[in-house]
Amino acid sequence: MSGMLSRILRPALLLSAVRNKKPQWRHETLVRASSASEASIRSLKDCLEVNYGGTPIRFNYVWLRDHCRSEASYNSSTNQRNLDTASIDLSIRPENTTVQDGHLVLTWPGGHVSKYSLSWLAENSYEENKQSTIQPRILWNSDTYKNANIPSAKWESFMSCDDEVKKFLQGYLLYGIAFVDDVPATVEATEKVTQRVSLIRETTYGRMWCFTSDFSRGDTAYSKLGLDRHTDTSYFQEPCGIQVFHCLKHEGTGGRTLLVDGFYAAEKVRQQSPENFELLSKVPIRHEYIEKSENHRNHMTGIGPVLNVYPWNDEMYLFRYNNYDRSVINTVPHDLVRQWYIAHRELTNELRRPENELWVKLTPGKVIFIDNWRVMHGRDSFTGLRQLCGCYLTRDDILSSARVFGLQA
Repeated sequence: MSGMLSRILRPALLLSAVRNKKPQWRHETLVRASSASEASIRSLKDCLEVNYGGTPIRFNYVWLRDHCRSEASYNSSTNQRNLDTASIDLSIRPENTTVQDGHLVLTWPGGHVSKYSLSWLAENSYEENKQSTIQPRILWNSDTYKNANIPSAKWESFMSCDDEVKKFLQGYLLYGIAFVDDVPATVEATEKVTQRVSLIRETTYGRMWCFTSDFSRGDTAYSKLGLDRHTDTSYFQEPCGIQVFHCLKHEGTGGRTLLVDGFYAAEKVRQQSPENFELLSKVPIRHEYIEKSENHRNHMTGIGPVLNVYPWNDEMYLFRYNNYDRSVINTVPHDLVRQWYIAHRELTNELRRPENELWVKLTPGKVIFIDNWRVMHGRDSFTGLRQLCGCYLTRDDILSSARVFGLQA
């Protein structure tokens, strides 16, 4: 690993070292529950160790006071904290510690009592979360997706039945793409179907857009040329979460839509070359959109690594890949640039494997929702008049819709 990569990775490595370092605490007290199978706890120098379900989990004392769910500390009606975290003594320790009826009960200096469900503590412990997945996914190549035989939602039931929306969202979360069929071939109907699951994110392209190959914008998408696989709005600091397409009309040939699961390809790289995966997840890369036309003037810049992962469980959550819009690489020194190109080439080779390409012909009535933080899209070149409409949707809101239905997202 080069010196520059070490500097880039140092904060994450230091955090990991802190997490994995064995604390220099000494044994203070041991408290057992009335039922040995319930839990046992040990008060240590800077944390409380709870042995619950056979697994020791540790909680910092300040964390425990900060996460008290008493009425004085937490508003259960709004799910918001009442306690001023900055008012907590950073050397605080409970004066009394007990386990009663499946709850940890702590008495703090001054007499305040905090009560925590043991199951809640386990669910919210670092030990549990470093082994848990935030959003379950099924990574796929073309055969995997086709063999899953995921049914499309139908316009009428999708618009009137919440169970249909829930099934749609479940498929979208797992695979990163989902379809609604039999949608009237109008911009208005397309807008309505998107609003069943999220809010439209207005951008420089407008709210709902409808375009043909007229080069009305300074983007290759407004042409008849084929487009290689890419994610959209990589030049936004927060790329748009969901891409929606609806082909309203096509009087010609070609124009198939290409879909590739970026997470599937990236996972292959992680398995084969973990050092390249790490490089792609740490080196910041700049993307730009510069438009200088008579009606539109824009200069947008977004900076971030190709792959984004949660540091506590190494789960991928954002894939930013667009060779059209990638700007000058000037965020790393020359001795690291070549290794980045090697890592990028390995990822690109995986993305371009024919078996990883899912080709779909969009026709009037078929609306596709694409997770733009995961699934890449492209297209064949085409002839004739081809009219598409669509929009971007906010990621936060589609995930919120899923959670309201009880789905993990």
